[in-house]
Amino acid sequence: MSFPAITHPEQDNDKLKEKGVSIVAFLDTVRPRKDKTFTVRLRIIYNRFPKYYTTKINISTKEWLKLVESKRLGEDLKEKRTIIYKLIRKAYTIIYELPVFTFESFDKKFLRKTGDATNIYFAFDEYIKECKSEDRLGTASSYEYARNAIKEFSRKEKLKYEVITPKFLKDFEKWWERQDKSLTSVGIYLRCVRHLYNRAIKAGDVGIENYPFGNQKDGKYAIPQPQNLKLALPLSDIKKIFEYKPKENSPEHFHRDMWIFSYLCNGINVKDLCLLKYKDITREQIQFRRAKTINTNKSAKPIDAIITEEVKQIVSIWGTKPADPNKYVFPFLENGLTAIQIQGKVKQATKQINKYIKRVAKNIGIDANISTYTARHSFATVLKRSGAPVSFISESLGHTDIKTTQSYLASFENDAKREMTKKLTDWD
Repeated sequence: MSFPAITHPEQDNDKLKEKGVSIVAFLDTVRPRKDKTFTVRLRIIYNRFPKYYTTKINISTKEWLKLVESKRLGEDLKEKRTIIYKLIRKAYTIIYELPVFTFESFDKKFLRKTGDATNIYFAFDEYIKECKSEDRLGTASSYEYARNAIKEFSRKEKLKYEVITPKFLKDFEKWWERQDKSLTSVGIYLRCVRHLYNRAIKAGDVGIENYPFGNQKDGKYAIPQPQNLKLALPLSDIKKIFEYKPKENSPEHFHRDMWIFSYLCNGINVKDLCLLKYKDITREQIQFRRAKTINTNKSAKPIDAIITEEVKQIVSIWGTKPADPNKYVFPFLENGLTAIQIQGKVKQATKQINKYIKRVAKNIGIDANISTYTARHSFATVLKRSGAPVSFISESLGHTDIKTTQSYLASFENDAKREMTKKLTDWD
């Protein structure tokens, strides 16, 4: 006799099919137990190869049919069905999140010890490893800092999700502020905690009933919003940077020009600037994808930066020669570097640009803590003040928060972009 199988009512079979995977829970009648019950197992098939995972639930054929077909169940069968659904959900959530499915990577996550699954430090360590394996080293560093801060505060080697209450989070915030550290850091670290908590809920490792994040009016913890620092320069100060005459071909000249290039090219950050290759440049524009989101948002649009005369001149002066399509535009990187080596060189480039742009600012009387990040903020703020649509600025910056920006993203033809970009050097 063939017995029906169970799937989770929320699983997206089309999404699983895209990965070449299927999941069901079934009654393994091939291996009867001495008490005449059978074990319920998960069957995962990948590219026609099946693999089986026990649910540790043993049940009779009569009970199985009732569990599958009846809506009215006793407490024992209800509990067993809940466990089965929880395991299926955990399995498909892991599969959805894997960039590429392999049984090795799946087993590593699915077969971990239950005790580990309730410990957020274990979740931190797993996610950090995942980020490093995908060369998302900046994100890995953020989660390492967050984990270390939470550990220092809690003074516990293991931290169960149930301990992370609104009071725990508020106490962490107060503890952090007592050390004269910013609320911005609190927000960054606790968004990491929230992300891991949400992943644990999706995987079925913890329930949603004790979820600590939300509206303060509901007794939940609200993560502090980033502090609204005034990082943008007024156009008059930007004009001074453009008109400043450093010693020709000096380090100050080079790094000042890198800051200007960032400002003119949509506030491009240093990593993306370092990664630019000549194949990214056409006659009219530079097109690139943000390294920050390239692994996490496959649908993100490439960013188009219009090439102005100033941008042309900077590439002409400082671009590597000859201009081969597969060569990096600027002499920060070379082909064949590892992700860790790239990270090190990007950090050094950022440090040097910041060092020299601060020196330039001091020389021309700009009383501001100027940095590479100032170029990005200034790009957005100058355009906003000039009347550019928010949708244009959002698209130009490559925002990836779909909920807040995609609804008003719009495409712009090159002529419209060129008119907007002209405002970046419209001193008069």
